[in-house]
Amino acid sequence: MKIGFSFMNTPQDPCPMELAVALEERGYESLWTGEHSHIPVSRETPWPAGEELPEPYKQLSDPYISLMAAAAVTTNLKIGTGIALLNQRDIFSQAKTISTLDRVSKGRVIVGAGIGWNREEFENSSRHPWKKRYTLLQETVAATRRLWQDEEAEYHGTMVNFDAVWSGAKPWQERPEGPPVMLGVMGPLGVQQAAAWSDGWMPADIGMANFSEQLASFRRQVSEHGRDPSAAPVSVQALHTPDLDGLKRYRDMGVERVIVGVDMQLWGKQAEIQALMDRYAEYIPKIA
Repeated sequence: MKIGFSFMNTPQDPCPMELAVALEERGYESLWTGEHSHIPVSRETPWPAGEELPEPYKQLSDPYISLMAAAAVTTNLKIGTGIALLNQRDIFSQAKTISTLDRVSKGRVIVGAGIGWNREEFENSSRHPWKKRYTLLQETVAATRRLWQDEEAEYHGTMVNFDAVWSGAKPWQERPEGPPVMLGVMGPLGVQQAAAWSDGWMPADIGMANFSEQLASFRRQVSEHGRDPSAAPVSVQALHTPDLDGLKRYRDMGVERVIVGVDMQLWGKQAEIQALMDRYAEYIPKIA
């Protein structure tokens, strides 16, 4: 099993370049960060955790630029979005940004995508209905794969629609469809969507008890869609900072990757982030 590390990517967090070098030196497999283009001041949509919105949400940097910087100073460290809001960006610009990042990093990009939780943010960024955001995400990913794969790409969906275009340069990865796109979604509909068409599932796990049931449900649904579950690996965003035994339980359940560092209690606390990074580095050879 692999260990990835996630950070909030604010000015209070470690510099992406320094963090990436430190992670690669310690044997981490990947570096992850998410995105919000903005947070509406209205605050009509509650934060999913049910508490006051943490300050770091107001100061997030652009994930692709930070990951580009991380890729420039490393060789093997994979770089991923966790979670990118693909359905809130211009599809052509976004496809080119990700393919450029994949080329510069020589094929190290993994895309973790989600539908977003903030309705006002979505409505500021998209002309499509909030209730159709799952359909929009599915079509966005399908159309992006066409842009990555086809010399003259076109896509005709119900929400994303364009005639043949040239859009290069293509991603570095040899996968015809481009970098893997994993879905960081929860709940019955989210799991159903991930099982139907994603390159993997990337749930946020806040405890082991319910997770094992959701994992079994996901794999069963992947099979029901005529897909091999091994083609849809699972990466867990471990919000509860698991100990070594917890990591071993994930491994024994067949989880491909656990992403640590996302505990909100550590956001912006560089000394504690360093300590956490060193702690999990000791676990890496024990859970491989």
